[in-house]
Order: sequence, then C-alpha cells, then structure tokens
Amino acid sequence: MTKSRIAAVDVGNDSVKAIFGELDYELNIPNIIARDTEDRPVIGIEELNQKNPLDGIHIKVHSPALKENNVIFRVGSLATKSNSATELDPGSSKSEEDQTLIMLFATLALDAVRAENKELFPQTKNIIDANYTLGTGLPLREVKEGKDAGYRSKLLGSVHQVEFLVTPKYQGLKVNLKFNEIKVYPEGFAAYINLVMDNDLKIINKDLIDKRIIIQDIGGLSTDIAVIKNRNVDDDKAQGFNLGVSESLEAIREEIRSKHGVELDSRRDVVEIITKKNDRNHIMVKGSRTSVHDITDRIMLDLAKKQYRLLRNVWQKNSQTEICYFVGGGATVLKEYIKTLNNHLDGYNIDFFEDEKESIWMMANAYYKLISDYTRKVEKAKAIKEPVKK
Repeated sequence: MTKSRIAAVDVGNDSVKAIFGELDYELNIPNIIARDTEDRPVIGIEELNQKNPLDGIHIKVHSPALKENNVIFRVGSLATKSNSATELDPGSSKSEEDQTLIMLFATLALDAVRAENKELFPQTKNIIDANYTLGTGLPLREVKEGKDAGYRSKLLGSVHQVEFLVTPKYQGLKVNLKFNEIKVYPEGFAAYINLVMDNDLKIINKDLIDKRIIIQDIGGLSTDIAVIKNRNVDDDKAQGFNLGVSESLEAIREEIRSKHGVELDSRRDVVEIITKKNDRNHIMVKGSRTSVHDITDRIMLDLAKKQYRLLRNVWQKNSQTEICYFVGGGATVLKEYIKTLNNHLDGYNIDFFEDEKESIWMMANAYYKLISDYTRKVEKAKAIKEPVKK
C-alpha cells in the first residue's frame, strides 16, 4: 500500500508555496500558466537534464476535476516567457478556477518525482503512484459561501495525472496523484494559528492568545479580515472582500508599457520593482536607469487608501480590538503606504512582519501546522484502537 505524504500547499495569486513531509522539502513556484504544444522547442536539448526542473515545467494534466482536460501547459517561470501566459483575474474564485488545480497538481507532482521519495511512492516503468494528505486553504469569502466542500470533493476520490513533457530531469515521467485526506482551511483562521502556535500547535505567543485581534490578509485577488475573540475567529464578524493587489499591479505594468515602452513579463516583476532593496521603483529603459516612482506611488497609494478604509470600517464595528496584523504578499507590497497613511490619520495599533519570508509563507506554514496536527491525532486514534501485540 502506498504511504501518504503530508503536503501543505498555499496556492497564492502571486505564487504557490508548499511544504512537504517532515519539513524536508519546500517549493515556491510563480502562479502563471500558459497553453502550449507537446514538443516545445528547446535550444540545446542535449543539455536539458543539466537544467533546473523548476525553470522548465512543461506538463500535460489529466483530471476529472478540470473543466478543460488533457491540456498541455507551461508552468511558473517557463510560462512567463510565453505570449499566452495567464494569471488569475480579479473577481475570480480560487476554488472554481482550473489554474488553481493545475498549479496544485504540478506542485505535488514535482515533489513526488524526486529521487528522495523513491522509497515512499512505488514506480512502475515511467508511472509513479503518489498519495498525499493535503492541507490547503481558500479565501474566507469562498469558505463562508460553502465553496470549500465542493473544492474538496472535486479532489478526493479521483486520480489526477501529471505527465512531464519537455521538463529537465523528469521528461517522460507520469505521476498519478491520489489524496488520503484533504483539509481546506479559511485563510484568516490559518493566519491566526500561525501567529500564536508552533509546529506542534503549542502556544508560542502568550501575549496574543487572549487579545482581541484583527488580521487583515491582503492577497492578489482578495482581502480577508478575521476578527479574533476568545481564541476563535468570530464567523459573523469575519469578512472577505474582492480587493487584492493584482489589479493595481496590472495597472502599473500597463502604464510602464505605454509610457516607457518596457514590457514586463508578469505582475511578479512589478512586485520586484516596488520591493527591491536597491534602486526601488526604478527600471532600465534602453539601458538607462529610469524612475517609475510617479506611476507606482499613485496607484499603490490609491489601493492602500482602500485597504485602510476596510480596516477602519471593521475596527469601528469591533471597537475593543487591541491590534491589527497585516499579513500576506499584498501586505508586503503595501506596507510603507499603509504605515504612512496610519501615521497621518487614525493612528491605529497596527503591525507588519518585518521578515518578508515569514509574511509570504504564513499560510503554507499554518496549513502545515494544522494538517500535521490532524495526522498526529489520526495516528494516535489508530494506535489506541489497534494496541501493539506482544
């Protein structure tokens, strides 16, 4: 029988963050796909296997969960080089998009084919059978609408196949993915778990545990605001909004293209321009260092004002709140703008994570903690039912 491997996967709008096994492997792949043909042209095909598989993810995906089946895709970095690259659109539901599933399957398959997992997953000729216990999440708004149940049932009980086409090291391999169990968590709740508990779900932040907290999780397509009271998310007060950073990043990208004639590959390039340590808000135009401050500041400040308005409205309805934590990739991009607004306006007690990796990986870390705890409890229950025979 195939053993099940733990996977915690955050399919974020900017990228997929995944943690596997006993914290023994992690992946971060840009959330970009592009339709492609079976034989993509490669310069120096002989050296293909010397390259990093993550730079050349080229797959065919077969799954009953997909609206469009048996389609060939470039994924991640390779997709950014395509003219037909697609990123998730503002207003779309993560649980209903094929792209979410394609990214999830690709990420799991990239873990399954690793030589380190040879003993865990059986391989017959070129087919690997992989089984996962998955912890993942959806925006609060979608969970409140009950979409988590449909998303979970699409994945459970079926076999989903990823075939590696012209991918370094893995060309010709097929991975059959099955799920032992799937837990879908609301993103706001997951952020809280990550704030106050360690990997064994022991409390690490006693100062926060009994405080009234707001967690504002700014993603690419949506913003989740969780209100924490008595160590629980207040379901009635928690809200999800169709307001993320994607639309603003796209607007910046478009304005840079029309004003400076510079074509940026993806929204991720815009994020890099805004957040890089040196030469922030500058691009190269015909070899000259050029400021795009006027474009980025105007568009990002406008979005920060909208995010601040959301905070103000929620805080007014929860006046005994003690602190608001801004988390997620969008919070990293907007941090300086929101801080400036807050200093000039209401002066709420707000905080950001200075460690950008911690903020960006917060959801994946939380899903890992939750799914690991679930697995431990299941194994403990089994051990009680089946005592070891002497």
